Amino acid sequence: MFLKIKNIPKVNWSSEKPYNFKPKFSTFFFLCFGLTLFGIGEGLLIVSFTGASPWSVLAQGISLNVNLSIGTITFLISVAVLILWIPLGQKPGMGTLLNAMIIALMIDLCIKFVPTPSNHLYQLILAIFSVITVGIGGGIYLVSNLGAGPRDGLMIGLQKKTNLPVAAVRAFLEISVVSIGWYLGGTIGVGTLLFAFGIGPCVALGLYLVDKIFN
Repeated sequence: MFLKIKNIPKVNWSSEKPYNFKPKFSTFFFLCFGLTLFGIGEGLLIVSFTGASPWSVLAQGISLNVNLSIGTITFLISVAVLILWIPLGQKPGMGTLLNAMIIALMIDLCIKFVPTPSNHLYQLILAIFSVITVGIGGGIYLVSNLGAGPRDGLMIGLQKKTNLPVAAVRAFLEISVVSIGWYLGGTIGVGTLLFAFGIGPCVALGLYLVDKIFN
């Protein structure tokens, strides 16, 4: 079913072109709504105190081996991923720019206002909820077709080249990234593993739900 999805669905509010910097209101709204959910999910995973997302683990691992902060490493990773877009035929759009700003803002708000559950079970439930939220948010903003964020663009480019299901490509990326980060000394937890193995199916679920609801 949704795990076999290979293409980003097109709905009535999808932009005809990903490099449209004057989209209709509904397209812009769903782009921002999807990115907001994505950022909230990322923030809640950090707040759950069960482990960061794989890309954050990678940044942490690299920072332990070079004299640069995690924030600087995260920025450099994004630049490196965008460079990888070139052979894959991907190009940045409005969504690529808003991706960084909205997600960063939502993460900061979650960390500031959402308390970490004291009960380990509630922490785990929050981690599971956060991964599902990231996946559904990712599906919504990708369907808007206004340009993917650095990591999602890499996923889309690889999917087009390999013709593998979106869930499989995303899972491969996340598991590879977290493995390298862990090898370099990054800290992983249950939440990290949930994200690495669950984000692919959750993004595919988000795409499936948007396609079914709006088509």
